Amino acid sequence: MSEGDMSEVFALRDVHMSFANTGGGEALHVLRGAQLRVAAGEVVALLGRSGSGKSCLLHVAGLLAQPTSGEVFIKGASVGASDKVRTRLRLHHIGFVYQFHNLLPEFTAAENIMIPARLAGASKHEAHDKALALLTRLNVAERAEHLPAQMSGGEQQRVALARALVNQPQIILADEPTGSLDTDAAQNIGALLHELAHEQKVAILIATHDSDLASRADRILN
Repeated sequence: MSEGDMSEVFALRDVHMSFANTGGGEALHVLRGAQLRVAAGEVVALLGRSGSGKSCLLHVAGLLAQPTSGEVFIKGASVGASDKVRTRLRLHHIGFVYQFHNLLPEFTAAENIMIPARLAGASKHEAHDKALALLTRLNVAERAEHLPAQMSGGEQQRVALARALVNQPQIILADEPTGSLDTDAAQNIGALLHELAHEQKVAILIATHDSDLASRADRILN
């Protein structure tokens, strides 16, 4: 898939991220001039050793952290420092998938998925319908009324992916999404991410140590 066939969904330009040393020493520089662009329908794998800044880069890209300097662009527009704007963009344009799914244990699969939809303004009925549709799409509809503890790791991660997709984001950021899964479940999640990218033109950035997952990507960044 050539760059000319795709439109840029988000980008980082000359992003630096530093943390002050509370002991008075030199600041910790995690990102130094990071450059990145991901287009609609593209899956990009981010590889690097532990502590190399992969999660930090995802937090900046996902507007969870403000970079020390540099710019983040969503659909060609620079994202400023306004907390209100950043929160709105996260809710409506970005979906997050983590290694340890982060499902709320006291809520069912459907209820976990409904939460971001309700926050985005959907009615309870509309949010429930969206949740069931996504659970069906991801082949876990039979778990709709089950609590996370009643599901396997692979099923929980599918529910987490459905939660990330419920507001129809243009960007999915996945931080070690297969790190806690067995081989078969990891391969299934990897296949689903690629199907979603190519069918729905979602831009996906995956931080991973999983070489098989990375090998499926359209591009690999080290």
